[in-house]
Amino acid sequence: MNDTHEQPPPPDWRVLAVGGASGTGKTTVSRALARRFAVPVVEVDDIVEALLAVTRPEHLPEVHIWRTHPEAALQAPESVVERQIAIARALAPAVEAVVANHVDTDTPVIVEGDYLLPDLVNSLDGVRAVLVHEDDEAQVTANYLAREPEAGPQHHRARVSVLYGRWLADRARTLGVPVVAPRPWSDLPHRVGWAVGEHALS
Repeated sequence: MNDTHEQPPPPDWRVLAVGGASGTGKTTVSRALARRFAVPVVEVDDIVEALLAVTRPEHLPEVHIWRTHPEAALQAPESVVERQIAIARALAPAVEAVVANHVDTDTPVIVEGDYLLPDLVNSLDGVRAVLVHEDDEAQVTANYLAREPEAGPQHHRARVSVLYGRWLADRARTLGVPVVAPRPWSDLPHRVGWAVGEHALS
């Protein structure tokens, strides 16, 4: 039996970085692409949890901020965004180490997360990046409500997401990283594939 047509073509990247603010659909599209290419997904949130387990707040205060100062998440959205940017920058060396390991060992992977900086694409060969950005605050609020109905409408969190997403999108465009709108959801994996040059996505 010939399974040739059932096997996905190998990607021409070793790491596909899918960034974007919370509540924009990047996790869903990352999993769809992982199935398409038969590669695993590494979530930046897992890197965060690992660092929280092996460091103290005095070592990485930015990474520990939401645990040491939970009230900080309730500050003005602009202040929360500044903290998120600081966290992303503090995490960058750890994320880059994971990415470099996959490049060096030639093991393709999709890396996704809120704290994934677009700068990553310029750090190593074999890395592609795309940013998923939703600029409609009402839509992000609806996304959160669908995902976490027990929390009710999370307007403050949605505002933070949009503002942080705008900062990421501006940074991405400056670096030449494609920015993709999540809607319509039905063809998001296809559009992300085109954005990073994988034109054979079905």
